[in-house]
Amino acid sequence: MYEKRFSINQPTRIHFGANAIEDLPQIVKDLGGNTVFMVIDPGLKKAALVDQIVAPLKDGSIPYKMYDKVDPEPGMKLADQGAKLAKKAGADCIIGVGGGSAMDVAKAISILLTNGGKAEDYIGLGKIKKAGVPKIMVPTTSGTGAEVTFTAVFINEKTKSKGGMNGDPLYPEAAVLDPTLTLSLPPDVTAATGIDAFTHALEAYVSTQAHTISDMYALEAIDLISRNLPKAYAHGGNLEARSATLLGSLLAGKALATAGVGLVHAMAYPMGGMFAVPHGLANAVLLPYVVDFNIIGNPEKFAAIAEVMGMETEGLGLREAAQSVIEAVYNLNADVEIPSSLAALGIPKDMIPEMAKIALTVTRPVENNPRKPSLEDVIRVYEIAYDGWE
Repeated sequence: MYEKRFSINQPTRIHFGANAIEDLPQIVKDLGGNTVFMVIDPGLKKAALVDQIVAPLKDGSIPYKMYDKVDPEPGMKLADQGAKLAKKAGADCIIGVGGGSAMDVAKAISILLTNGGKAEDYIGLGKIKKAGVPKIMVPTTSGTGAEVTFTAVFINEKTKSKGGMNGDPLYPEAAVLDPTLTLSLPPDVTAATGIDAFTHALEAYVSTQAHTISDMYALEAIDLISRNLPKAYAHGGNLEARSATLLGSLLAGKALATAGVGLVHAMAYPMGGMFAVPHGLANAVLLPYVVDFNIIGNPEKFAAIAEVMGMETEGLGLREAAQSVIEAVYNLNADVEIPSSLAALGIPKDMIPEMAKIALTVTRPVENNPRKPSLEDVIRVYEIAYDGWE
């Protein structure tokens, strides 16, 4: 592990803490921004959070235009349309507010303003040539970690497949993580986004690209989320639990940005692209079943995860200790009432072979996975997850 070669670029300036949203005007000014284009999750209007977010901009006399045409699984046209509106508004700073979808659209708009073209031109790795206009991310869920990653994921409206823009220019210049903005998050969204963040941490920890620094982020995230997500789910107003879960999501985002994710994400992509299953929920339902498949690829690390999650591993053999992580993950899902099978999501069973083929085209997560899957393996994991263990 210690002799492993790696490189890290994590340029995002992070502002964390209760009422950190009050720093927003100064952050905009520090980045040279004068006119803001704000990409906002439409659900924030229902949660009455918009006023809390824009009030600091009003107080700071910073003009802004809001764009709330964001879907849970955004298509590339949303970024293209947003870029046209941002250009028309003369925006020189982009703010993404909400979950991963809003932040991904915001990151893409920033890039399109300076690079031109359409979002589809930049799907892949290393296709972005110029830095975007300054972008600030304000997550209102404890889930995606998009505020500190170099990826923006979209659905191709033509093929219904998911793909990502990837490259260092997508790293946000700043992120504001204010746990008070997560207090009104509904329990089901708290659960799905929280397990999404947990999945980022777990998959980064066992990734073939993992290294000492990514492990540090990942293990702390696993600890914070597994201990505090059930509390946040049980009582949304628990600021301490909300803060810990949000911090865990941030650290998980840093882990995935440096080590990548694995087969859970690859298998979740077609579920979102073909059946509009929210990304976090897809990850959450698949997680225990993919962990079960992966354990033989790195039993030492899975045993370490089990220990961090509070499983009694002392006196157990390595394989038995590693296997106990399945119970820990399954119980965490159960605590926050994640569905225990794909059948519960309404996915047709006869589409599993097609989903498996698409999953294996998501090459980077598949390559990062600790166990190399065949098409038959992926089909089998989907089938087990379809019926569940109960």
